[in-house]
Amino acid sequence: MDLEKRPQQTAPAQPSDLRASDADRDRTADILREALAEGRLTAEEHAERIEGVYGAKTLAELEPYVRDLPGAHQSRPAPAPHADAPPPGTVPAGPAVADENLVAVLSSSTRKGRWRVGRRTHAYAVFGNVEIDLTEALFEHPQIVVRAWSVFGNVEITVPENVTLRGTGSGVFGNFEVDTLEAADPGAPVVFVDGYSVFGNIEAKPKRGKVIADLHKYVGRHVAKHLRKHL
Repeated sequence: MDLEKRPQQTAPAQPSDLRASDADRDRTADILREALAEGRLTAEEHAERIEGVYGAKTLAELEPYVRDLPGAHQSRPAPAPHADAPPPGTVPAGPAVADENLVAVLSSSTRKGRWRVGRRTHAYAVFGNVEIDLTEALFEHPQIVVRAWSVFGNVEITVPENVTLRGTGSGVFGNFEVDTLEAADPGAPVVFVDGYSVFGNIEAKPKRGKVIADLHKYVGRHVAKHLRKHL
């Protein structure tokens, strides 16, 4: 071993150069959604910005989307450490893990009926079929993200008519299609689909005639939460 050949030391990354996590994108998306509900952003502006947020790779790329919004400048106190809290960097166990994975390899996977939707759902279809039906689901978050990958497979997402549906993605010899839907109520849940298809199909659309029956209760709950946070 040649002792003179030593690995080059790289300068530490600046905070703005750090890679953005899913939690960072979710926090930024929450600020945009509150701005939409307060009338600070139009539906078109919100749609444009939210697509950029979920395509951002670094914290520096996230910052411009909320720079002109008050929610980005409110300091939030860090939570106090708990004696039983797991060490930093570990994944919490139990219901705290909101992500859900649906995998279909030469098979099919279906999620439908009355189920609680987490903040983020991942769908992988490889020579298989994944169906995600949100028409009877319980939305516990104001915005959820469905990330879909299809390789010679099919991913189908259906949502109620009274939610907002948006998405961005691409296909290589495949199809990515989101039937964009704008809810009449700005407080309605937002479903954002992000996908990539190779010789496959990813499709998201509303299911006609299906609505969230308790939408007003849902909206009221989140409005009350918003007021408590800012009073």
